Amino acid sequence: MATPEEAFNLLVSVLSSRHKQVLEIEIIPSSLGSSFLQDGNSIGITKRALVQAFLHARQLFTKRLKPMSSNELFADIQQCGKHESEYIEIPSHIITEVILLFDCEHLTACNWRKNWLLAAISRRGESEKISSTFLEEMLETELTLLQSFQCSPLHRHTKSPTLWSHRLWVLGFLIQMRKSDISALKKLERAELDIVLRAGELHPKNYYAFTYMRNVHSTIVRAIQDQCGDGQMDCDMKDLIDSVLKWSLSSPRDISGWMFAIYLLDQREDFEISANAVKRVLRFALGVGWEGESLWTFVDQATRKFGLEDILDETFRLEFKQTETDSIELSSGKWPWRNRLSRARAYWASAAIESSDLT
Repeated sequence: MATPEEAFNLLVSVLSSRHKQVLEIEIIPSSLGSSFLQDGNSIGITKRALVQAFLHARQLFTKRLKPMSSNELFADIQQCGKHESEYIEIPSHIITEVILLFDCEHLTACNWRKNWLLAAISRRGESEKISSTFLEEMLETELTLLQSFQCSPLHRHTKSPTLWSHRLWVLGFLIQMRKSDISALKKLERAELDIVLRAGELHPKNYYAFTYMRNVHSTIVRAIQDQCGDGQMDCDMKDLIDSVLKWSLSSPRDISGWMFAIYLLDQREDFEISANAVKRVLRFALGVGWEGESLWTFVDQATRKFGLEDILDETFRLEFKQTETDSIELSSGKWPWRNRLSRARAYWASAAIESSDLT
């Protein structure tokens, strides 16, 4: 790739033909001998080539950067779905995609995309071009673009406050358009949770992603309650809680996942579900000898919050076949989770002694 323009044009070709597909984009080392690789929806680009593409995109964007009228934004919208060869000039929305691929905190580019989407939203029903179906596709395409950034091994994008905030803004319009379809809203929440969990895998302790998911959940719950009252989310909440616990047990050091699990349990307010969740986590910890702070913080906070001391005692007794509980005194000091861990250590030590006696 000899020039910034060539690097830019390659990215434009990929992004403009993406439609609603999700790409996996990765920065590749220059030692591979090529600055750009593509295998289906998997894209590899060197940091140097990406910088070159960004510089050219920023130059083009700056030339056009002015208070754009609704008509000008609408003209750009009309190029959506066209092939690159059909462009009169490269659309500004593609230019901003290249900019955000390099700099996920570029507020000017992100705000431009908001105005661009608002131009379509404000014309909904006024033009044959802007039908409800077309607008939904625009919003879905924007979400898949963000997913391409947030679920790719791009370190800053997975935890970008700008991108997560923009995603929530876009999703809000999609929820409003689908609020009469309860099933669609539940599927949407499930899909968003999968995206958040993937971003959490790529960037541990991703509090921006889980904060986003809290907002998504509360927004969808309100939309469902407005339509049909309480109770419609109950069975789906069990599935969400199970997925988050499964993810947290596979990433036990990640406090963000554990705190989100407590948030969901608190939203559900079901003693049996909370008890089963704590028992599941405690059995895992006791079984593998896990001493990490994040997991035991979950056990401690969930036990206190949902009144599960008896459940905790029962689980310890069953796991270690004890008939009496230990006498470790719980305190409300700076690190209350350590009381739970101390109790586990006492049982581990007791079990080790019994095992050695048998041998």
